[in-house]
Amino acid sequence: MIDTRLHGRNVLVTGGSANIGAAISRAFAAQGARVAIHHLTEERPAPEGTRWGHLTPEAAGAEELARELANGSAAVSADLSVPRAPARLIAEATELLGPLDVLVNNAAHCESPDTVDSLTAESLERHYRVNVVAPALLIAEAARLHDGGRSLAVVNLSTDAARAFPGQIGYGTSKAALEALTRATALDLAGRNIRVNAVAPGPVQTGWMDGELVAEVRRTVPLGRPGEPEDIADAVVFLASHQARWITGQVLQVAGGHAL
Repeated sequence: MIDTRLHGRNVLVTGGSANIGAAISRAFAAQGARVAIHHLTEERPAPEGTRWGHLTPEAAGAEELARELANGSAAVSADLSVPRAPARLIAEATELLGPLDVLVNNAAHCESPDTVDSLTAESLERHYRVNVVAPALLIAEAARLHDGGRSLAVVNLSTDAARAFPGQIGYGTSKAALEALTRATALDLAGRNIRVNAVAPGPVQTGWMDGELVAEVRRTVPLGRPGEPEDIADAVVFLASHQARWITGQVLQVAGGHAL
């Protein structure tokens, strides 16, 4: 048996109440950690001609998951597109659980169309506010409150679309920026006992893939299947664990060999 040394630790998971986020929250709770499960305060309507490509975690789902975990975990809310929200979110999670040991930047903004022809300043700003600016501010605030006497692990959720993915210009480039942020903050914070890493998922089945797309993924992913949320959650837990204590600044692709 491997002791991850996460028992009794305090974890904040943004977008932590549904799909991959919920799997991450459950995986940490299974290790004995307490989880602050973040959900979006209120979704704004998509502009005309635009469709949100992400699921909006609701308060009811976050609260239900916290009850399910039944270990002192709690639901917390914030609109991460608002510049002051990250500091408030860190403060709320710390007040509820105590000093943070792990920060998981899982929440993301994704919309379509997201091509070069559809590109606007507003669409880029929506992607970058949630996918880059918010994680940067969350890391900065968590680092500011960190006393250095205990370790702090940050895990950012990227995507293999950060390498190159047609039709996802704002989303893919914002995630590439998140990977650059991972490396930069890892270097800046290493001397303060803070590690920063990222996980880059491939195609994960969270209900958005129909049978035809699943068949296509099976043909194109070397390991022969779509990912499951638990595949990503296990990688996140590993990077936050004692076993990864000398790993920082890395992007771990968890994609079954997709987009190598």
